[in-house]
Order: sequence, then structure tokens, then C-alpha cells
Amino acid sequence: MKIGRITGSVVCDKKTSSLSGVSLLLLQPLDENYRGKGTPIVACDTVQAGTGDLVLYEGGREAALALDNWFNPSDASVVGIIDSLEDV
Repeated sequence: MKIGRITGSVVCDKKTSSLSGVSLLLLQPLDENYRGKGTPIVACDTVQAGTGDLVLYEGGREAALALDNWFNPSDASVVGIIDSLEDV
């Protein structure tokens, strides 16, 4: 799993039927110091995250498995909202 921050939502006029009813979010991946790295990505929302939330997300084939319909083209899915972090 990876850490990211939700920066907005994505609105689609049409999307594949396997993503019907799934909200799409704009997610900024973060590095180990919680700073943005790379370009933002679009992720499927499985936990009702909102703008500004710090989240856990999964990429690749595992992202598709986070949705009810496993046969979908998702490449990133939000799987948790982080309440707090502690460095050990």
C-alpha cells in the first residue's frame, strides 16, 4: 500500500459499466516525508474519502480487487483513510 492525499474529484459523462456507481478521485502520491511525488493519478474510491484526506491506496491488479466487481480496469483504488501517523 501507498500513501497519498486526495486533491479533488473526477466527473465523467460516461464510464465503463464495471465502474458504474464508483466515485473517482484525484490523488497525489506522497513520498516517505509526506511530500507530493510525481503527477496526480485518478483512483477509485472505496471508503468515501474527501478532498484533503490522507489515504492509503493500492495500485496495479490489487486495485481492481478492492471493488465489488473484480473485473474492471482500475489501476488505483483508495482503501483507507488515515486518521493519524506515528513515526517509530
